[in-house]
Amino acid sequence: MQEIWHALVKGAPFSFINIGVLALALAIIAERFFFILTKYKVNATEFMAQIRKLVQAGNVDRAIKLCEAAPLPLLQVIKSGLTQTNRGEEAILASMEEKMNEIVPNLEKRIPALWTLANIATLIGLLGTIKGLITAFEAVGTLTDPGERTRMLSEGIAEAMWNTFLGLLIAVICMTAHLVIHGMAKKQKHELEKAAMKLENLLTLRPR
Repeated sequence: MQEIWHALVKGAPFSFINIGVLALALAIIAERFFFILTKYKVNATEFMAQIRKLVQAGNVDRAIKLCEAAPLPLLQVIKSGLTQTNRGEEAILASMEEKMNEIVPNLEKRIPALWTLANIATLIGLLGTIKGLITAFEAVGTLTDPGERTRMLSEGIAEAMWNTFLGLLIAVICMTAHLVIHGMAKKQKHELEKAAMKLENLLTLRPR
């Protein structure tokens, strides 16, 4: 911990700014993982199989009650379609599409911010690098004492390198998390669309 603190002090003030960026990024990552893993923990295949059995048996009301078991996005989409069963195909589609438009933005919320934070961290690290290099070149150009010049030169280069390292490290963390969470969100969106399509086919073909 002392070495980390010493490195942050060497890269100050931009290193501490980047620590703030890292804290914000980690908060977003934790929140998005928690949201997706808790709100989308339903086994879509098994759930849709239960809905299919109930609808084919004519128990639409029971299927709706099954969807009310938990406030989960998949259940909400299916419920929105089931409640329009007697109003025709267009009403079913419109209701599910409206519910999807409410749910998907919440699913994708704050994920693009990770990519933005990666770019910000890189730029802040670059500012710290430039500041460190300015300090180093000033030492070479203005100081006459060799010992003092060497000390200032090494401190300037250390400041530049630590800021570069920290900025790139945060950028890598943000970009990696963005790829993983975006993939998870995309998969869940696909599951919602697939479930909605299955319900649409089930309800529109049921009378036949």
